[in-house]
Amino acid sequence: MSATPLLEITHLHYAYPDGHVAIDDASLALRRGEKVALVGPNGAGKSTLMLTLNGVLSPPPGTVRVGGLEVAPPNLPTIRARVGLVFQNPDDQLFSPTVRDDVAFGPLHMNLPAREVEARVTRALAAVGMSAYADRLSHHLSVGEKKRIAIATVLSMDPEILVFDEPTAGLDPRGRRQLIDLLARLPQTMLVSSHDMRFVATAFTRVIVVDRGRIVADGPTAEVMANESFLVAHGLERG
Repeated sequence: MSATPLLEITHLHYAYPDGHVAIDDASLALRRGEKVALVGPNGAGKSTLMLTLNGVLSPPPGTVRVGGLEVAPPNLPTIRARVGLVFQNPDDQLFSPTVRDDVAFGPLHMNLPAREVEARVTRALAAVGMSAYADRLSHHLSVGEKKRIAIATVLSMDPEILVFDEPTAGLDPRGRRQLIDLLARLPQTMLVSSHDMRFVATAFTRVIVVDRGRIVADGPTAEVMANESFLVAHGLERG
């Protein structure tokens, strides 16, 4: 694992137009290959933090760098290829007639040759175990299947970092287990927001706790999870 951060956030601050402070002086770093959980109560600022990572939200005060490149308007096309966001609701990412079309959407808009687009679609679907679904209608799939296809739409961009918002939400036990196994196999660096503390304890060795926009803990998952009074104080349970 490289000692140089692949993702580096320094003194990040974000306030919405109504004055609500969603992120308050947050700093963190992820090294290549790390898979890190981001936890906290509703309204803690997790989603806002994730949306700053590839410029979905306008660059706030502070700095966000991906591979040394600052998240700023001139760099956004490059950043958005490097940082793939997977939303909680897969229907937010699936809107094309077929699975193949959904997964090809990103590469097509990168103006890649048709042969490269098809190769990326093939690789992405294979990575999530959905090769046989290429010609299926996305809106006819189960929630678990849709989540896998949503991940494939991001993988087809060949990102360095995957950012997930509540990936286990809405899944039955089998779908949850399949998703955990999939995330374990994927080689990308990951930042994963979740309220599913059993999932966090199972899948991640490092956890970052956010509350009221501030990072209040960043350390080994086992140590953070062992401090029950700390978890309760910040609206969390061990699960």
